[in-house]
Amino acid sequence: MDLTDDHIIDGLKSGVAKRPFFENELYLKYKYYIDEGCRKFRLSNDDSFSAYSDAVMSVIHNIVKNTFEERAQLKTYLFKVYSNKCIDLVRKNTAVKQIVHQPSGASDLLGQLPDAARSVIEKMIERQRIEQVKRYLDEIGENCKEILLLFEDNYTDREIAAKLEYNNAAVVKTTRLRCLEKIKKKFNLKN
Repeated sequence: MDLTDDHIIDGLKSGVAKRPFFENELYLKYKYYIDEGCRKFRLSNDDSFSAYSDAVMSVIHNIVKNTFEERAQLKTYLFKVYSNKCIDLVRKNTAVKQIVHQPSGASDLLGQLPDAARSVIEKMIERQRIEQVKRYLDEIGENCKEILLLFEDNYTDREIAAKLEYNNAAVVKTTRLRCLEKIKKKFNLKN
């Protein structure tokens, strides 16, 4: 039996005895939101299920307490609450990932290793970073690569402008900063 939104709202307001039936009907009627949450917000099925359950409970609470003003359809209202719950989960998961992937965690783990092993791993990490920077320099273009390498060799913007025949040091500085931004973006995309 497919109840209308009005029937579900009336049933939820009708009293404690009938409420479980209408709660279940509301839950089942829009349960497909769980799959949408997985796709739209890239949540795991468990996270999407949790967000949906929380949203249904919030909507039921608002209907029972008469804070649902019925300015939108029940379906729309539930989806809005559900979307907000999903966004909260995405933010939470992103914050947790940032904490987990902070470089300080790696140095903490390195600190627990014996000196010989730590030295070998640090050298491997440094070699990997150097190779990564070389790849990124090749990807951002020859002009950027030249400017950044000269700057790294302690050439001033004025000296680089003269050496590479730029109009002035200000142009070199602006170009250098843009090149650095390109490198930073590559690091952020890969990490």
